[in-house]
Amino acid sequence: MNTVEQIVKNETIVDVLTAFGIGLAYPSLDRMIGRYRFEVIANGELLKTYAMLFEEGVLANGESPVAIKGPNWKAPQFVTENRYI
Repeated sequence: MNTVEQIVKNETIVDVLTAFGIGLAYPSLDRMIGRYRFEVIANGELLKTYAMLFEEGVLANGESPVAIKGPNWKAPQFVTENRYI
């Protein structure tokens, strides 16, 4: 199992989007998460969570389709703990 697969399968969608949302556009996130947890896309959780992160200031709109860190962004615990290195 590769590192991305482990993260997507083991972490919450909020944490996955917080970590990867600042480096990938939504279509890329959709494909990445759909590969390992399609049910999150099928039930609409991915899009709702992505929108919620913008509303809460965790993610913000950048100049390109890729989100940037919002004023309330902080690294998810799995990142600060270096859990997947």
